[in-house]
Amino acid sequence: MIREFHDIPLRGRNSFGIEQRAAHLVECDTEEDVARFFAAGMPREWMVLGGGNNILFTRDYGGTLVVQRAADIRIAADEGDTVYVEADAGVEWDDLVAWAADRGLWGIENLSLIPGKAGAAPVQNIGAYGCEAKESIAAVRTYCPETRNTLVMDAAHCGFGYRESVFKHQLKGRAIITAVTLRLSRTPRPRLGYGDLARETEARGGATLHNIREAVCAIRRSKLPDPAVAGNAGSFFKNPVVAEHVAAALRMQHPDMPLYPAAEPGTAKLAAGWLIDRAGLKGYAEGPVGVHDRQALVLVNRGGATGAEVLAFARMVQQRVEERFGIRIDTEVNIV
Repeated sequence: MIREFHDIPLRGRNSFGIEQRAAHLVECDTEEDVARFFAAGMPREWMVLGGGNNILFTRDYGGTLVVQRAADIRIAADEGDTVYVEADAGVEWDDLVAWAADRGLWGIENLSLIPGKAGAAPVQNIGAYGCEAKESIAAVRTYCPETRNTLVMDAAHCGFGYRESVFKHQLKGRAIITAVTLRLSRTPRPRLGYGDLARETEARGGATLHNIREAVCAIRRSKLPDPAVAGNAGSFFKNPVVAEHVAAALRMQHPDMPLYPAAEPGTAKLAAGWLIDRAGLKGYAEGPVGVHDRQALVLVNRGGATGAEVLAFARMVQQRVEERFGIRIDTEVNIV
């Protein structure tokens, strides 16, 4: 079924709780509904809206927002140790992680409690606690409104990088992700080398699949604000990746600065939260917008903030970090 809405408020459809409106919003229950909607006529401007967990509306949206409601999870292939799981784009990501954990399937447990839909996971190449979605994604199914074709792309063609993919760039506004296939394993493969994860997992009895998931959930809940209480989009900024000699020079000045390996040779990843904290901004607020007092990567709507106010505050944070460390931190959130 296709449901259409006009001049619709968006406050309940974005985790920042921003008061903006969309000229047109269409909800599609199936992949076939998506194709049927576009076959009836191409909107002048359109964009996919998932769970609204990684978006900041700074204005009313004058085009069409496409919302996918299909939310089925199924085993696409079972090859013994390796199991291929296909999830519709409208599946809540954490429901997918829980589904896998309940069936003893390893690979995405470190990505527990990340808000948003399964269809958004490849776009952002979501990651947490030393893991990224690209490590488990086998294929992504997309629909192209211009050609009206369905295309299944294997992971090698998705251009995955740190919080990057072709869906954020070359295919933005051209392809709609309708389903994601994950390659999961029945063999235990715990990854506990990030932050407090090993300690929290051990406290729950050791490295079982459910213990790791519970540990990740507990850590996230202790550090991240509930959007129902304080509007936010999770991590607003990406951890900057810099040349190794830049990281080494900063480490000489700040011996306690966290430093992580990066995928590209000759580079290292810095902790944006630490940079923001050391720039004196953790817990800092201006009017209705502030930096969360437990996780400096998170900007919060303290009540009644506009998208423009959040964006102006974010630009201030970027400027202060750059003045303090000479490092530019980029935004992770999709700004509209």
